[in-house]
Amino acid sequence: MEMTINFTNKKISAMKKIFLVLFAFIITAPIFSQKYTFTVVKDIQATSVKSQGHTGTCWSFSTSSFVESEIKRLSGLDIPVSEMYFVRNTYMLKAWNYVMRQGNAQFGEGGLAHDVTNAVREFGIVPRDEFTGLLNDQKSYDHEEMSTLLKTTLDEFIKSDAKKSARDWEDAINQILDTYMGKNPITFNYNGNIYSPKTFVEMTKFNPDDYVSITSFTQQPFYSKFILNIPDNFSNGSFYNVSVNDMIGVINTALANGFTISLDVDVSEPTFSAKNGVAVLPLNADDNTKSLTEIVPEQNVTQLSRQQNFENYTTTDDHLMHITGMLTDQKGTTYYKVKNSWGNTLANGGYVYMSEIYAKMKFISVMVHKDAISKELKALLKL
Repeated sequence: MEMTINFTNKKISAMKKIFLVLFAFIITAPIFSQKYTFTVVKDIQATSVKSQGHTGTCWSFSTSSFVESEIKRLSGLDIPVSEMYFVRNTYMLKAWNYVMRQGNAQFGEGGLAHDVTNAVREFGIVPRDEFTGLLNDQKSYDHEEMSTLLKTTLDEFIKSDAKKSARDWEDAINQILDTYMGKNPITFNYNGNIYSPKTFVEMTKFNPDDYVSITSFTQQPFYSKFILNIPDNFSNGSFYNVSVNDMIGVINTALANGFTISLDVDVSEPTFSAKNGVAVLPLNADDNTKSLTEIVPEQNVTQLSRQQNFENYTTTDDHLMHITGMLTDQKGTTYYKVKNSWGNTLANGGYVYMSEIYAKMKFISVMVHKDAISKELKALLKL
């Protein structure tokens, strides 16, 4: 009888240990094996998600969306603006830069957020319906043939031994753009009133001089202003340089006060997924696939690691998007709601939820209204 009791007690003790181990596993496993559940913290109205098609014009689609949100904030008006109007006219600026540098410059479809504000300042704004950039019953954008022809034309002009005249290449480039995209509107009717592209800007209350670009790299002193040397900065736009924590602070402050943000970001990471609608930076590469659907531990990003990734080309100037809100997951981690321009049939209706860790490492720069920046930072930047 005594032996039976002891055997039974041992069995019970062993079962308790097994139970405790299983209980601990059940309690701790979900911490790193939870499907994403997002809670909206801030959601600012934006226009519908568009598709840039087979073009490299994300810079115009993203910043045009940003302009639309700013027009709504400033005037209360819902005005879809023409992305392709900015593209068409910016090509002329790119061509001038390319010719004057005798072909030793970037010439392609890419650009940055300030190229839109520059275009607004020089060429004005046109409603989307007035200039779609689609001709001959086209349903989607494809600029491959056009961009090749533009560059070939400019290269032939630069290499030609004939006496050169600026008018020669300008006429040729304009003809190509007219053929593939359409002629620039001179005036148009909007809600019963006649506008030119520049008078239309006045009506929207959008002032391109009110916007600043902010980045965070250590090759220049913090709180200074410098030209960021990335391939698509053909127009030599200047950026205010701040710490990475300050840059995140600008984003958070702007969103909290109803301002959206135009974003330049690296999307080359395998853990950026438009299909799944998330972008994170896992601590372990083995978690890359899992991280697209489940919460995993993320890296510790520092100013140094951010700089190293930029200098070794792990972080590159890939894509422009539009930040319109903020969310948290069930662990309280912050994510940014980022509008893409790859159509609305992907996850989250075409939005990607990017973790704050991903932002610290992979955000190249942001553009915001100067009033979205805190007084303390504005003072440091002398704005």
